[in-house]
Formats: sequence, C-alpha cells, structure tokens
Amino acid sequence: MPQGLPNRIRDAFTFQAVIAGMTLIVCVMTAAFIGREVVARQWLQAEADVWWQARSTDAAYPPPFSVNLQGYFVPDNGELQAIIGGDRAIANLLWFKGAPEGFSPRRDTEGVLLVDRRPGGTLYLAASLSLFDRILALAAGGLALLMVATIFVVSWMTYRTSKRMVLPIHRLADEVGRWNPSDNDDGAPAALSTRDDAGREAQALTSALHGLGDRIGAFVRREREFTRDASHELRTPLTVIRVASDMIAADPATPPHQQRPLLRIRRATQDMEAVIDALLVLARERGVMPQSEIFDVVEVVEEELDKVRQLFEGKQLTLTLDVQGRPRLDAPPRVLGVMLGHLLRNAWAFTETGGVEIVVDLDRIVVRDTGIGMTPDVLKRVYDPFYRADPFSQSGKGIGLSIVRRLGTRFGWPVALDSAPGEGTTVTIVLGDRLV
Repeated sequence: MPQGLPNRIRDAFTFQAVIAGMTLIVCVMTAAFIGREVVARQWLQAEADVWWQARSTDAAYPPPFSVNLQGYFVPDNGELQAIIGGDRAIANLLWFKGAPEGFSPRRDTEGVLLVDRRPGGTLYLAASLSLFDRILALAAGGLALLMVATIFVVSWMTYRTSKRMVLPIHRLADEVGRWNPSDNDDGAPAALSTRDDAGREAQALTSALHGLGDRIGAFVRREREFTRDASHELRTPLTVIRVASDMIAADPATPPHQQRPLLRIRRATQDMEAVIDALLVLARERGVMPQSEIFDVVEVVEEELDKVRQLFEGKQLTLTLDVQGRPRLDAPPRVLGVMLGHLLRNAWAFTETGGVEIVVDLDRIVVRDTGIGMTPDVLKRVYDPFYRADPFSQSGKGIGLSIVRRLGTRFGWPVALDSAPGEGTTVTIVLGDRLV
C-alpha cells in the first residue's frame, strides 16, 4: 500500500518540531545568559548590603569569602582586610583595585565584579559563574535530548495517526481501481466499504464515488440497451435489402449494367451485417455470452474467406490460406468470424496490388496484406473508434479495428498489429484462451 502521504505529513510535522525545538533552545539559552548577569548582580548587591549592615555593628566583621565568592575590603586608611590572607589575596585585591566602581566583568575568569565604595572604605566582591555555566550547559544538553525525544514521539504519533486517517482512502482507491463497469450486469460498482472510524471525509468520498458509479452504471446500461435495440432494428431492413438484392441479381431479366450497383448493395449489406453482429456481441452483458461450442478454427476461416472472395477477385487480389495447424476452440464461432470478417474487409479496402495471406497456426491467426501500410502516428490511433488516416477516403468507417480489438479483449484473444508505410500490415490474433 502506498505510504507517500503519511510520510509527507510525518516529515512536515518533524520539520516543524525541529524548528520549534531549536527556537525553544535558543530562547531558553539566551534568557539564561541574560538572567545569569541579572541574578549575579542582585546576588552581589545583596551580599554587599548585608556585609555593610553587619560592619556597622562589628567593625571586624570579615568580607564574605567562599569557592564562588571572594570579598575584599580596603578601608580609607589603606589597611587590607580579607577572610583569606596571603600573597594570592593581596594579588587579587591589587588587580581588582583598578576596576571602576559598580559592576564589571571579571578579567581573570567568567564572573562579575562589584566595587562598592561607601564612607569608611571600599568593598570588592568577585563572583565566579563557572558552576552556573556548567549547570547551564547541562540544562542545554538536557533540553536537546528532550527535544530529540519529543521529535521522535511526535513523528511516530503523527505517522501513525496520518496512516490511520489515509488508510481508508487508499483502500477506497484500490476498490475504485478494480472496478470496471463492463464487469457487472448493470454497470454499477460493487459496494465500497469504509470502516466506522474512517472519518467523515472518507465516508463523504465513498458516498460521492457511489453516486458517480451509479451514474456511470446508468450510462453503461443505456448505451448497451441502445446498441442492442438499434442493432436488432437495423437487422430486419438489412435482411430485406440483402434478400431483395440477391433475388434481383439472380433474375435473368436483370440487365448486365445493373449487376455492378447490385454488387455494391450486397457488399454494403454484408459490411453492415458484420458491424451489427459485432455490436450485438459487445452489447450483451458479460454474463450473457453468445452460445459457445467446440469448433475448428480453419473451418471458420474458410467460411469467412468464401464471403469476401468475390471482393478480392473484383480487385484482382490474391487471397491465400496457409494452414500450419488446426486449433480448436470452445467459444462462440460467430465472434471469431466477425473479427476475421472485419480484418479481411479492412485488408481488402487498403490493398491495391498483391494480396492477402491468412496463416492459421496452433495458437494464432495471422492476416498479412501488401497494402499501403500505416505510419507510427496512425498506429497510435488506429484503435480509436471512427478514426481514419484519410478522412476523405470512402474506404471503411473507422470502427473495424476498434471492434476487433474490443472483441478480442472480451474473449481473451489479444490482437497485435504491425505495419509500415508501403510494406503492408500484419494483424495477429493470439488464441490464448478457450483452446481445446
């Protein structure tokens, strides 16, 4: 089952989650770095206020001193007071003494320095923020891991949810793709199923496709009924015309100059009867096939050759039969006869010199002519109904090959066509199905 849409939805949500996560991390880190300075300054100012208040009652109260906070006091008389003495304290104090009053960054390490001058002396408070920076780095790493985990969870949940939402659409598309109006008696589609949790969109689409299928089914039924009724109605007058023309042609009193028009009438009548036979077969529902029987293919071929032999003799064309095998079919013989009749008349119409050869093999029938042939552009459209390479030509109605192909598809006899301009055309009917 295709998974393109769920994958695209997942990728879209993943991309959004990545952008949102990265934006969140940047905002948090920026706020943390800004808050780092604010908190450090408030801390140092609070420590300074507490120390000055304590010194007002105890002149010997030492400045604060710890791992992350060092305090030094220089009285106005210049004496050094620090909680930790020694050369290092003195060196730091001498280095801090050059700093301006107020807050400034420490130059020896990451931190903030407060220089607080008040009556009686100057207090130096130096805070180290290395521990805070380590905590901030760990927090950033934790946020990154949380973002990755969130993206994974969001992607997985999005993919599962979108797949569950799209699955009914895929199932519906598969059922619609398998539906063929010609597979059913009435042309209506089979029931399209949707799960109860498919969602309103899938159910609405199913309802719309049902309506479309019903309309297509009604159109197919009307087309079949019209084709069937029209073919039946045309058969009666054509039979009258054929019988009357045969009687006139057989009458000894008929002048010779009228034989040629009678021949044309009989020829047109045969063409129309062949078209009507094909239409009647195609108009039948798939479950109502013409009567099948086991027959010899060569006999049907010979019968069709007899029907058109007079046409070929009138144009002085050869008509030969090469029997390389005698296949037998369990099928309606009239269907194969209609297909061969259309192919032979088509070959006769487009062949002026040479002739037509019919080869019957064990699994196929080949009709090969020496006619004008067809270009590749014509071959692409030769099966289109009513298409003719020369629209002003009087030869053919442009539906013969279309009917042959439809009948072959209907009964499992695929038709192959090979042609070249000036070299003729070869049509092959593969008798794959219904061979005995």
